Amino acid sequence: MEEDDCFGKGEVFNPVLAMGTQVSCLLVISHFFQLLLKPFGQPAPVAQILAGFVLGPSCLSQITNVKSFFFSSSADYYETMALYARIIIMFLIGLETDFPYLLRKLRIAGTIACGSCFICTVFAAAVTSFIFTETGAHGSHFIMALTLSIILSNTASPFVTRLAHDLKFANTDIGRLAISSSLISDAYAVLLLIIITRNKQEYGFKNSIFLGILYFVVIIVVIVVNRHVANWLNRRNRSQKYLKNTEIFILLAILFVAATTLETLGFSSIIACFLIGALFPRGGKTGRTLLIKLSYSVHNFVLPIYFGYSGFKSDLTHINSLTNFSIVAIIILLSIGGKVTGTLAACFHLKIPLNEGVLLAFLMNLKGHVDLLALTIGVENKAVSSQVFYNLMMAAVVINSLIWGPVIAYMVRRESDILGYKHVAFEFQSPESELKLLACVHGPRPVATMIGLIATCKGSDNVAITPYLMHLIELPEKTKTTLLYHQKEEDELSDDDNYGGNDVVEINEAVDIFAAETGVVIHQLKIVSPFASMYDDVCEFAEDARASIIILPFHKHQRIDGKLESGKEGIRATNQKVLRHAKCSVAILVDRGLTAGTLHVSGSGMLQHVAMLFFGGPDDREALGLSKRLGMHHHVNLTVIRFLEKSEGGENIGVNITQKDEDVFMMAISNHELQNDADNMVLTDFFNRYVTSGEVGYVEKHVAHGGETASALRDMADMYSMFIVGKGNKGHSTLTTGMSDWEECPELGKVGDFLASSDFELSGSVLVIQQHRPSNNGDDDL
Repeated sequence: MEEDDCFGKGEVFNPVLAMGTQVSCLLVISHFFQLLLKPFGQPAPVAQILAGFVLGPSCLSQITNVKSFFFSSSADYYETMALYARIIIMFLIGLETDFPYLLRKLRIAGTIACGSCFICTVFAAAVTSFIFTETGAHGSHFIMALTLSIILSNTASPFVTRLAHDLKFANTDIGRLAISSSLISDAYAVLLLIIITRNKQEYGFKNSIFLGILYFVVIIVVIVVNRHVANWLNRRNRSQKYLKNTEIFILLAILFVAATTLETLGFSSIIACFLIGALFPRGGKTGRTLLIKLSYSVHNFVLPIYFGYSGFKSDLTHINSLTNFSIVAIIILLSIGGKVTGTLAACFHLKIPLNEGVLLAFLMNLKGHVDLLALTIGVENKAVSSQVFYNLMMAAVVINSLIWGPVIAYMVRRESDILGYKHVAFEFQSPESELKLLACVHGPRPVATMIGLIATCKGSDNVAITPYLMHLIELPEKTKTTLLYHQKEEDELSDDDNYGGNDVVEINEAVDIFAAETGVVIHQLKIVSPFASMYDDVCEFAEDARASIIILPFHKHQRIDGKLESGKEGIRATNQKVLRHAKCSVAILVDRGLTAGTLHVSGSGMLQHVAMLFFGGPDDREALGLSKRLGMHHHVNLTVIRFLEKSEGGENIGVNITQKDEDVFMMAISNHELQNDADNMVLTDFFNRYVTSGEVGYVEKHVAHGGETASALRDMADMYSMFIVGKGNKGHSTLTTGMSDWEECPELGKVGDFLASSDFELSGSVLVIQQHRPSNNGDDDL
């Protein structure tokens, strides 16, 4: 009897064990290259492809023992492993994709993708005859032309997505546009791939139409089933933080059954898996748990294996002649030439700047997804008749990615002025533009009011909003852990209760109810950090998310008797540090508690009265800019109250200009010239756009000193459910003279501190806003 070792062929499971060992080696080397290349700014996919390339036949597999180890009978399992990897990767990309953004920018992304794909297809058709002859191929020129079109026009969406996240520009407009365009390019490549596979299978026209309809029916059925199953699981696990593993397996089983069914019918499941993920219900514990379970495993295991496998398939030893070298060089040059030409032409048509267009063109040239699948399927179905062609194209695809990955990383660093964090103040924003905001909570108490504020900040129903809710948890130890809801710590079960406890359940429940009522998905994350460095995590995430504003909870909370009680001093210190260091506008929410329900906008139809107090200065102009958005909400009645210094004989003059839901909006025209030109310009524009049309009320109050200002504020204390005011500068102002004599919280400003004081009987919440100014990044006193 022949003696076999553990990697021999004498046992049934040895190929699987061998493949597991080989994958482990690939992961170890992949992470080694990641650590090696990270100081040079190289993204993870480059290191992972390079790891597979080094292990492959081009390098280490030249050694006889290494080759026999990696190319044993387990090699037949690699394609099956790659199939399952593609299914789960595309499903996760769909879950993470901002699908509403893709729909809004479909014309722009489609134009860029179609432009690059069209030019690449033309180049593929032009070079087909030459490559067909030089590689000694035989069979159909048409099939080779389609294969070359896939190779040249394909953009690997997993590569683009991962690279954009690693280089931290996935949340920029150019990053989201590149991801959307790459997905459309993938769809085009998959369409060509379907034509290739259909051509080799003898189906009549009617049968092909039937199978095509069946393809879409399977996708639609799975999407509908997922919605019902997800809603059922959300109701079933209402008191749980996350779903059970068994329930997750059921959801994944539905996905894999559908995907393998489509593969059996002869269709690629790439686009189907993306659509199933993109249309999966986002709100609730089901979507949240899927992100937790899948993100860590896919990003740390599946993607390194998938990218490493693409590098592993490349064999540069076949480039052993000038002719073969010329073919590989032509393919690489035509690919970048087609992508640059087509993308820049589309960008010129769309009036996108040249430097952004060049970066988009290089991102669109990342390969290693559908193109590798097309070559593999072509060999299996004998559509690709030349082994030389297969080997050279594999080498060209991998070399192309290894070249342009580092080039893009260099370009991103060089174009930091474009891709870097560029804050645009609300003062200069249009209320119809997309809003990105980061709301922070330390516990479940202010969540209802914070979520209601998010709903009202959205403004009009057709305005896009990307809200983030960050749960800040104190970590007494010196160590720091940053935990996103879709990035779980390794020892999840033992540490989870220590990080947030049951607060997580209450916060999740409030967010899920809000998502069910409004359809707005709030992205949740959790920061576990000492108070001393918590501000750094908040500011860093706000910068990565490109947030326009950070909303922080006040360190005091309201007791049953209506008085404000101080919480942990670390919360106040965190707020003060965020105010100093944040690169965007910052707001502090003083939650009076009584408005928690009223601000939670639902279908009740109740009109909420909100007052914006304008004293002048950049912070008040910023508060006015945010108030524009609130004023566009159909459940909000906004009144802007302008405080002016009273002159001798001055008086308030009011004119009734409109009536809305039986609430009278007042405006007054001042007899005095505005002191500040910026305030004058902003208020004039605001008045002409919103007050004259009746959308917003406007009142001017003339006061002589801070005492009259305080009296005016007391008179309106019970009239509004929320007051919005700018923090204001530290300079002297007649309007607030004396108001700071008993100042407790200078981080709120004079007026904000007065409204938040325990002595001021106010039933509404207070939102104090500070506009970002570069000078704030020092150690200035608050």
